[in-house]
Amino acid sequence: MSTSPHSGSGYPSRQNGVVLFISLIVLVAMSLAGIALWRSIGTGVLVAGNIAMQRGAVTSSDAGIEAARAWLLLQTPTVLNNTQPTGYVSSWDNTFDAATFNWNGQGVLVGTDAAGFEIRYVVHRMCSLANSGFNAPNQQCLTLNVAGGSSGRGSGTYGQTNLAGTTFVYYRITARALGPRNTVSYTQTILY
Repeated sequence: MSTSPHSGSGYPSRQNGVVLFISLIVLVAMSLAGIALWRSIGTGVLVAGNIAMQRGAVTSSDAGIEAARAWLLLQTPTVLNNTQPTGYVSSWDNTFDAATFNWNGQGVLVGTDAAGFEIRYVVHRMCSLANSGFNAPNQQCLTLNVAGGSSGRGSGTYGQTNLAGTTFVYYRITARALGPRNTVSYTQTILY
């Protein structure tokens, strides 16, 4: 009886390495999927952080609106008829653009809040002519005329009664909050 050198249980059978090749392809595919997942999670965290910063900036700019409102309530008509060096323009200024406005030179600094946002504001009286009264000749102002007294949120301070026959001039307040990660928020409101 003769035995063949490749037959029997004593010798390993010859392998072609197909399993190793397929394993390497699967390993590369899994590595690429893991990298893509890691990057998408990182991007999601960055987007969530940016949204949180933007919401914080909007909230901070509300402090500028309130500071401007408080300033307006303390001013006399003589002051409000004339443009001030910083923070107040006695006309609506057709060329005003919040993005290009000189906030450091002409805006009023309210302060920096706990979140690190620097808050500034500027007030525009909604009249066509600067440095003149709202009832001056050729003056055009956005106004509200009150025919009778009533209590409401439209008065200068909440809950007080407006005087009958009073004319209120509208004011546009623009506030800017500048903070971490170069986050900028501009908020505008109209008051009378």
